[in-house]
Amino acid sequence: MRRAWLNLLPALVLLASPPASAEPQHFDIDPEHFSIAFMVDHLGYENLLGQFLEGEGTFVYDREAQRLISAEVTIQSTSVFTNLGARDEHLRGRDFLDAGSHPRIHFVATDFEPSSPTTGTLNGKLTLLGRTEPVTLDVTLNRDAVYPFGHKRPTLGLSVRGALDRSDWGMDYGVDNGMVGDHVTLIFELEAIQRDAPSR
Repeated sequence: MRRAWLNLLPALVLLASPPASAEPQHFDIDPEHFSIAFMVDHLGYENLLGQFLEGEGTFVYDREAQRLISAEVTIQSTSVFTNLGARDEHLRGRDFLDAGSHPRIHFVATDFEPSSPTTGTLNGKLTLLGRTEPVTLDVTLNRDAVYPFGHKRPTLGLSVRGALDRSDWGMDYGVDNGMVGDHVTLIFELEAIQRDAPSR
């Protein structure tokens, strides 16, 4: 009987022990799969679609707890692109991005509130034109899997949407006369690769 209890003891210890939690993982946004886009009204005729062609970002995320530990994204102001050279130069100038004095747009996350296993709200601070203001973004997890080719590492596919009023950062050119809308829609599509994970 005593031997039976000794044999059972390891199983009882395992049952009494709390389950091991997954460690938060570092992710790097793949620059080859990072689309940074915006839409803004132009004279009421169209919602002009533009992009920033250069950006980078990292974040630390606990998948199991759906807890974001930290996240930041940096966008190069000079990389703005709207498919018209003269307009892009205007956007880089002092009326808009003032890229000569403020070459980077910087976002730092403050907290993440999950609403389902694949969606949540990301709150953070956006620094633009030397001013920092809060922004809120809606995040959707499209896929969490090992990449099927190439690096073959665990990868998250994310869609992020949001909006802001550019005048909150002092960018008010064309607002009063209705030439350029104040409200800007933000569109981000990205793939983030788990850092230091072995290829599978």
